[in-house]
Amino acid sequence: MKALVIYCHPKPDSFTSAVKDQVIEVLSEQGAETRLVDLYGENFNPIIYGDELVTYLDTDSNQRGLEDHIKNLLWCDTLIFVYPTWWYGLPAMLKGWLDRCLLPGVAFHMPEGDKGIKPGLRHITRLGLFTTAGATPFVTYFMGAPGKRTILRAIKYLCKWSVKRVFLAHYSMDTSTPESRSLHLQKVRKKMKKFVS
Repeated sequence: MKALVIYCHPKPDSFTSAVKDQVIEVLSEQGAETRLVDLYGENFNPIIYGDELVTYLDTDSNQRGLEDHIKNLLWCDTLIFVYPTWWYGLPAMLKGWLDRCLLPGVAFHMPEGDKGIKPGLRHITRLGLFTTAGATPFVTYFMGAPGKRTILRAIKYLCKWSVKRVFLAHYSMDTSTPESRSLHLQKVRKKMKKFVS
C-alpha cells in the first residue's frame, strides 16, 4: 500500500493534527509506505495566477512548479485527506491544492470529440476523508456538505470505479469535550484499520 496523506491545518497542536497522527500511526502499523503533505507546513501557494491558466490545458507544461505533488499523486494507491471543515467546505489552502494539482493530464483527461472527461487517477483504490466541523451533522447536511461532496463524489469519480471510501467527522467541535475528542480518535483508529485491511 502506498498512502498519500494530504493534511491541511495551520496549527501544529490542533485536534485535526491529532487525527492526522492517528491516521499515520495506523498506516505505519499496517506496513504502508506513507507520504505526508502538510500544506501549511510547506507554505503551499494555493493561488492560481493568470500565467498558470494560460498553460492549464498544456499537459507538457502545466505541472511546472508542482512536480513533487504530481509525483505523489501518481505514486499513491491510497489518498487520504485530513482537514477542518470551514464554512461547510474545504479550507482555501486545500481548495487551492485541488485547483492547482488535479490537472488535465494528471487527474483527468480533457474530452475528445463527443466523449466526456476521462478519469486519470484509476490507480487510486482507496479514498479517505477525516475532518472536523463546528456545526452539527444536521446543519452541515442542510448546507449541502460541499467539502465532503468535493472529496467523496467529485474526486471519487477520478479514481478506480470500485474505490473503497471512508469518512469520519467530529461535528460540534465548538462544544467538544476531552471525552468526545478522545472517543473520536478511537473511532479514527477503528475506521482506519477497517479501511486499510
